[in-house]
Amino acid sequence: MRTTYGSPIFADYVPRESHPVVERIERKGGIVIAKSNTPEFGAGGSTFNEVFGRTRNPWNTSLTCGGSTGGGAVALATGQVWLAHGSDHGGSLRRPATYCSVVGLRPSPGRVTRGTADDLYSPLSVNGPMARNIPDLALFLDTMAGWDLADPLTWEAPARSYAAAVAAAEAEAPKRIAFTAGFGGTLAMDREMEAICAREVRRFEALGAVVEEAHPELGDLNEAFLVLRSQHFVVDREKMLLEHRDKLKPDIIWQTERGLKETTSRLAWAEHERRRFFISMRDLFKRYDVLITPGAATPAFDVMLRAPESIGGKKLDNYMGGSLINAFATLAGCPAVAVPCGFDQYGRPIGLHIVAPPRQDARALQVAALFEKMSGLDKLLPIAPRPGSVPPAESA
Repeated sequence: MRTTYGSPIFADYVPRESHPVVERIERKGGIVIAKSNTPEFGAGGSTFNEVFGRTRNPWNTSLTCGGSTGGGAVALATGQVWLAHGSDHGGSLRRPATYCSVVGLRPSPGRVTRGTADDLYSPLSVNGPMARNIPDLALFLDTMAGWDLADPLTWEAPARSYAAAVAAAEAEAPKRIAFTAGFGGTLAMDREMEAICAREVRRFEALGAVVEEAHPELGDLNEAFLVLRSQHFVVDREKMLLEHRDKLKPDIIWQTERGLKETTSRLAWAEHERRRFFISMRDLFKRYDVLITPGAATPAFDVMLRAPESIGGKKLDNYMGGSLINAFATLAGCPAVAVPCGFDQYGRPIGLHIVAPPRQDARALQVAALFEKMSGLDKLLPIAPRPGSVPPAESA
């Protein structure tokens, strides 16, 4: 099947064999029917490229569907498919799910094979499932999960399936939940979305859970993320930058060149900063079953923009400026589920981001399943694409 990665470099590329995760899905009875659109090489929070153009949000076609698994999220929301596969580095399964009112899981590193990836030993990028509801999401994770000789980070599937864990969610409901919108004002955050998420997370109190404002200390995690992410681009794109610079989008050039300029001392600093943050997360999980945040820093924005220019009145420095609300889970090695929680005043979908301790993917799915049952928002899908206009940007 034609596989372009959203890049003109691979506009006519057809691989000789399937990826290991596709082979696993097909062995379990999955029928792969199509590929969906993605930003170039999956880099970006809005789905557009020079091969297939822009993918629009079905709730308002003037808005972005998010990225990088934007095409998959739209295919789910519009009823084209029941299940979709994607990848996630800084939020690529979770942000599109939030923008399109579907569900997406970033699994723990090693839960799903990455197979042929160049940075095979990196825990930052993972493969994972998207669906229209949590039971389907768990079913698809069961299909993907397990040890794979092609990926040294993988481990065996659990004795109890993820589908069975979701079915037992009510009997294993969380007792203590931490919630934060912007990590104590550290992150730029859309204020209406913040208020909606803070209200909706209180639904868990009806199940007997204690919901409290709490968060780990971010420190300089955003800079550490950019340093570590840049090394991923060097591994994947350095040779491509030398041979095809004119065919790469500016964001990929910027990220790769940044990585080439980093020193070993800076890389060591970023690793220390990641370790410090993980310890802060570890200490939080000693007191709470899960940490919940908004599913994105801002609702869906203008489809013609590469990224929002500002969030909550705060100007962003680069295209990754609003990503840390998702990327913190990436850096801590945590599984995280995006699940719909409502709509803003302009009808844009809003979601919760449920983060569990490393390798506790079942717990994240269970908590998401409980919320989904209380909200009933999965019953709104599928939808036919709806035209609309771009809402005004939030002022400072």
